[in-house]
Amino acid sequence: MAGCDPRRQGRGRFALTAFLAGCVLLGTAGSAFGLELWYDEETDRGAELRTTLKLTGYASANPSDPWIYPNATSVTGLVRTRFGVNLTLSDRVSAELAYEHHAQRASHGGGISVAGNILTSLSESPWRAAPLDWQIVRDGDNFNYRHEIDRALVTVKPDWGLITVGRQAIGFGRGVLFSAVDVFAPFSPLEVDREWRRGVDALRIEYRTSPLTSLELTAVFGERWEDSALLGRFRGYVGELDGEIIVGKRGEDAMFAGVLSAALGGAAVHSELALFHTPEEQPGGGLFGKKDLAAKLVLGASYTFNVGNGLTVLGEYHYSGFGLKHAEDVVEQILNQDFIKRYLRGDSQILGQHGLALQASYPFNETLLGALVFLGSLTDASGIAIPSLVWSVNDATTVTLSAFLPWGPSPENGNLRSEYGSSPFSLFAQLSLYF
Repeated sequence: MAGCDPRRQGRGRFALTAFLAGCVLLGTAGSAFGLELWYDEETDRGAELRTTLKLTGYASANPSDPWIYPNATSVTGLVRTRFGVNLTLSDRVSAELAYEHHAQRASHGGGISVAGNILTSLSESPWRAAPLDWQIVRDGDNFNYRHEIDRALVTVKPDWGLITVGRQAIGFGRGVLFSAVDVFAPFSPLEVDREWRRGVDALRIEYRTSPLTSLELTAVFGERWEDSALLGRFRGYVGELDGEIIVGKRGEDAMFAGVLSAALGGAAVHSELALFHTPEEQPGGGLFGKKDLAAKLVLGASYTFNVGNGLTVLGEYHYSGFGLKHAEDVVEQILNQDFIKRYLRGDSQILGQHGLALQASYPFNETLLGALVFLGSLTDASGIAIPSLVWSVNDATTVTLSAFLPWGPSPENGNLRSEYGSSPFSLFAQLSLYF
């Protein structure tokens, strides 16, 4: 890990500035639809480069508890640049490579957010056989500059199905803000930038048993067998019903899950249920009297009302057996490495056990989308409101603005008194440029 050598910091920041300048020059050489690197008309093979630059600002007014938030306010800036290369090698074989640089500068170090990440995490991603994630320079908790390979995969399309091998994004389930079965690098319910799920090292083989059913084997590789996964999934459609069953090993857990979604009277409904047999006892109490058995459940529905351009309303309920019965209990779990590992890995997207999400979104016109999200704890009645606007300026530019307005008892003397009351009042702004 880099220390606080001023010369190293200076070299790192100069490298970042030069790198960003190169990104802009490279990006302007193409168009909003990517830069064609090469193309063979006879074989229909080719390669395309897509470059994305995201500039993010985040400011917060923190709860007045110096044990958790040493500073009353904080400001964070994040620069994220992604180079994605898509290759068409034949009509059956394609490949993808994505390389990222991300730098984060914070006005102050310290402070925690038990409600979840708002900014994209810069920590090393789990579920990778080799991290391929390197730190360029770091200055304590104030400045962090890293780069990583986030995609490196090959896809083969035989007549009977699909084979994908390499670093790839894997998402299971139908949940929108919560999920019971999305077990590989899930998003935090508060996370604003959801454009790219972090890649995991995996082999996926899908075999279509009929036009409406398929079997899939997913093997995810970590640095050890205990950090790897082997899951089987069966999917099928019957009329308006879409279901799947998932069974296997995820880390050190045995996992069994089911997913069901359907269209009912113009509404879309979805449900997810997962059971995990864990090597350690769960601090939230377990299930059926067994502390090494945890369950996760999501029930949700959405409907688009014929109002103006279409008002879409979504509601989700989430139960997490990996969560705590009361937010105050987190103090007792600070030294519980199993609990901390699961929480940081996203096994529990909420700190408590019962969560509710409501979302309303409305397209004001073709370029401006508004949304309002409410996340709440059904245990302590705390919550957070998140109004947001997304302005698609053109095909190459998007502006996102969000605010985070929590309510509930705030922390006191280092002790949490509610799940969302510990969150700061925050403003988020992001400029996304696509070349």
